[in-house]
Amino acid sequence: MLELSGTKVLVTGGAGFIGSHLADSLLRLGCKVTVLDNFDDFYSGKEDNVKHNLTNPKYTLIKGDIRDQACVDSACKGADIVFHLAAQAGIRYCNLDPVKTNTVNVDGTINVLNAAVKHKVKKFVFASSSSVFGKIVRVPIDENHPTNPTSVYGASKLAAEKYCLAYSESFGLQVTCLRYFSVYGPRGRPDQVIHSFVKSMINNESPVIYGDGNQSRDFTFVSDIVSATILSGIREESSGKVFNIGYGREYKIAEVATMIAEALNSNKNPIFKESYQGDFPRTLCNNKKAQELLGWKAQVPLREGISYFIEWYRLNRKELFQRVK
Repeated sequence: MLELSGTKVLVTGGAGFIGSHLADSLLRLGCKVTVLDNFDDFYSGKEDNVKHNLTNPKYTLIKGDIRDQACVDSACKGADIVFHLAAQAGIRYCNLDPVKTNTVNVDGTINVLNAAVKHKVKKFVFASSSSVFGKIVRVPIDENHPTNPTSVYGASKLAAEKYCLAYSESFGLQVTCLRYFSVYGPRGRPDQVIHSFVKSMINNESPVIYGDGNQSRDFTFVSDIVSATILSGIREESSGKVFNIGYGREYKIAEVATMIAEALNSNKNPIFKESYQGDFPRTLCNNKKAQELLGWKAQVPLREGISYFIEWYRLNRKELFQRVK
């Protein structure tokens, strides 16, 4: 097992939702953290995710793009562990711009892999997605479930996974791929379901559900995602493997809207709109492999996580409102 205290780590996408939480946790564990992020205008507010660390001598922020090999090389120099979270996210957005999605998620990943090999990184952790599965043929979904992505985003993540595992075989890079299931929590992107529903109801508006609301997701709180990511970075047993990282329970989208309405004492009923292309009916994570090999277990149930998110949203509502004015 790698020792974290004093370890030099690179977090690509470290100003984003999950990446910024990961960077915070790594700093608390005594790491020297370099964050590489291009602050893409896909969504705003990432500056707020990093500002509290800018005066920390163990924290370095590089504003750069993983599509720039020279920039990635510079950021990766001296790193012991690379956590590669930078990506073009958003299923609907990716379907609108497949070329950019491929350039960032596939070509960008190859650049980070090249840098990791060049600088002899000890461990490389890649953030993948449950979207690689696409149409579900059985639940719960284990790592051996067929991968038939139905979205550009899912296809790009699967391609990047394959490159990661190929680099492991070809160059001896110690790689782990993590398939995250429906992550939510403070700093979450505004297009994500729970963020969108809370925002609407707090503003006394009806939340929008795409589809009939019967589609289900396995929602996983960001702190659980971060703990799994860190464990995969330090445990030798994770090398060369793919893990599903999800709570292990599914909830219908309409049920989530009801939960949030109850928590906010809102009487706003959802508005239903046509589902978007690439959507899939359900996800339910089989996380036994992560429990057995990483020693990981999800800790935050959905109702509790929703309450944490609502508390964060209320504290930051003014800043969030100013971003979209």
